[in-house]
Amino acid sequence: MEKIKIVVAGPRGRMGREAVKLVHETGEFELVAALDRKHGGMLVKDIEGLPAIDAPVYSDIEECLSLVRADVLIDLTTPEVGMKHTVAALNHGVRPVVGTTGFSKEDIQELEALTAEKDLGCIIAPNFAVGAILMMKFSQMAAKYFPDVEIIEMHHDQKLDAPSGTAVKTADLIMETRTKKTQGHPSEKETLAGARGANIDGMRIHSVRLPGLVAHQQVMFGSDGQMLTLRHDSFNRASFMSGVKLAVENVMKMNVLVYGLENILE
Repeated sequence: MEKIKIVVAGPRGRMGREAVKLVHETGEFELVAALDRKHGGMLVKDIEGLPAIDAPVYSDIEECLSLVRADVLIDLTTPEVGMKHTVAALNHGVRPVVGTTGFSKEDIQELEALTAEKDLGCIIAPNFAVGAILMMKFSQMAAKYFPDVEIIEMHHDQKLDAPSGTAVKTADLIMETRTKKTQGHPSEKETLAGARGANIDGMRIHSVRLPGLVAHQQVMFGSDGQMLTLRHDSFNRASFMSGVKLAVENVMKMNVLVYGLENILE
């Protein structure tokens, strides 16, 4: 069986390093190039901390995809760069698997139209940890019976967006089954602005940023005389790689955009 040829964008990042390692260690995958703004012209093996792979490194995605035959782009960069890379990949006939959070609804709509035009698959996943995806799906189920809910997401202090993409996606899923209501006392006032967190459809999302954390979320459901708490913890970036592998395998069979890994879990 022919290997899936993969380009990884953002190989020096904490997620990117794990992705390069995943591709290198997976028999049916082949790393054919990497995208890195600082190390164009080098080889992957020349970048400190990466495996001994002879694949070239490019600083420009257009140059990369014009010179290298690739099936899939794994992008683990930033929302702005990730959007540019995703559009470029689709225009070059390459299927994107994107782990960058922060895409707007307008971005998603634009990419949906482009995937339809190019007849290619694309997966954008706010979270690649399978356990986190299950937490989100279980939260969607629970919200039908427990409409009073608050989300607390906790990440390392270098995370660029708040709330996290996982928290926003969790809220989106909950809204599909939850009866809309505004939580708390009708006369509730914040004596300190922001104390109640962000308001989305009457729910509250709280973002915690501290060194030592990786990615953690709990969804708390309250009702008369009882509480249900769903929690997921990622203690290292390796926890996301099973989802990345699943996404790469599935995107090769698709011709539409999928937002959220829960849509490909059976």
